Amino acid sequence: QVQLVESGGGLVQAGGSLTLSCAASGGAFSSYGMGWFRQTPEKEREFVAAISGSDRIKYYADSVKGRFTISRHNAKNTVYLQMNSLKPDDTAVYYCAADKDRVGTGVQEHDYWGQGTQVTVSS
Repeated sequence: QVQLVESGGGLVQAGGSLTLSCAASGGAFSSYGMGWFRQTPEKEREFVAAISGSDRIKYYADSVKGRFTISRHNAKNTVYLQMNSLKPDDTAVYYCAADKDRVGTGVQEHDYWGQGTQVTVSS
């Protein structure tokens, strides 16, 4: 069974930066598309960013494009989300997800999920 563990969440002021990490174990990490999603009590889980196994393909939600960067270090079985120019609207629980078949942006297509890490952006 693939396990994903997020870390790096916390409290940050608006305009600040934060980097999230997702450590994977139990699978062929380098062949998985990896994604970041976020969720609040008022909204469904939504796509944030995704990266292909080769890291040659990257997708971003319009709301974070230009501010967030997804990357991966396959030798460490780790994917990252660098978040800059954070806004209060970025406050959410952020989840790491793996897709064993492809890189994609949909919640349903992802096969494995982490437990999430809280990001809170204060004004």
